[in-house]
Amino acid sequence: MDLTERTIESETVYQGVVVKIKVDKVSIPGGGRSVREVVEHPGGVAILPLDEDDNVVTVTQYRYAFGKELLEIPAGKMEPGENPLECARRELREETGILADEWVSLGSIYASPGFCDEELHLFLARGLKQVQAQPDEDEFLIIKRLPLDSLVEMVMADEVRDAKTAAAVLKAERLLNR
Repeated sequence: MDLTERTIESETVYQGVVVKIKVDKVSIPGGGRSVREVVEHPGGVAILPLDEDDNVVTVTQYRYAFGKELLEIPAGKMEPGENPLECARRELREETGILADEWVSLGSIYASPGFCDEELHLFLARGLKQVQAQPDEDEFLIIKRLPLDSLVEMVMADEVRDAKTAAAVLKAERLLNR
């Protein structure tokens, strides 16, 4: 069975700084029609910076949509034409003031594919060197190092609920055979 839905008509209902929202009329399998609301996002990166003592550099920031602070790994939005690794290097330095000698791809994830086309590229960064952080002027972060083993337990205990962080922590843990 072909599950492909085909666009019949598309209307942009919002164009923001980060996202564009479309309402599409589509044909669905079986000959019917439906409506799909799609949030278009340029994509992003998330970095799990792991130091020589197996500590992960994390950031805590207030997330307005949830009305609370969340513990996450450093992450950010890709600029037009920017490749994921370039973006990861830029974001890690901006948010934490860290440079890394070794970069390993942990693959990519679709954070919320039911309505958003955002693809997040995950990286493990090692060989860390501290330099000056350069956060955006509207970015307020608390930086903390936590043992990777503790983060795995926090993910499994539902204490870390950010999808990109949970995925990167579990992928890195598996990759490193812990």
